[in-house]
Amino acid sequence: MRRLVAMFVTLTLAAGVVYAIDTQDAFEDPELNSRYRSLIHEIRCMKCQNQSIADSPIDVAADLRRQVRDMMAEGQSDQEIKDYLSSRYGDFILYRPPLKPTTWALWGGPAALLLIGGFVFARIVRTYSRQPIEADDDS
Repeated sequence: MRRLVAMFVTLTLAAGVVYAIDTQDAFEDPELNSRYRSLIHEIRCMKCQNQSIADSPIDVAADLRRQVRDMMAEGQSDQEIKDYLSSRYGDFILYRPPLKPTTWALWGGPAALLLIGGFVFARIVRTYSRQPIEADDDS
């Protein structure tokens, strides 16, 4: 039984090492490394879709992290990197896509739904407030 528990603990700890994501700093310069960490949290994993490439353990995200790291090492700005990724993979890859005609629904949709919901709520309240109050027949 002890061997089984020891093997389970060993495998559990080994699995954590296997799935570790970029445990070492990307750059020796702390400012550049901070910029890199910030940027990879703004880019969405195309396969996971609900995780940034910083949090995703899959190979596609690792390739994108490597690509971002290489582009930063070449001296490209954050905006140049975002523009490149957006042109290659579409605006979906960015957590904050730019405001342009193709993303108007994305940016304006929540406000429009809120206004529609407020209008419907106001109509319902107005309709019920105009109805007469019925007296209880029990008294």
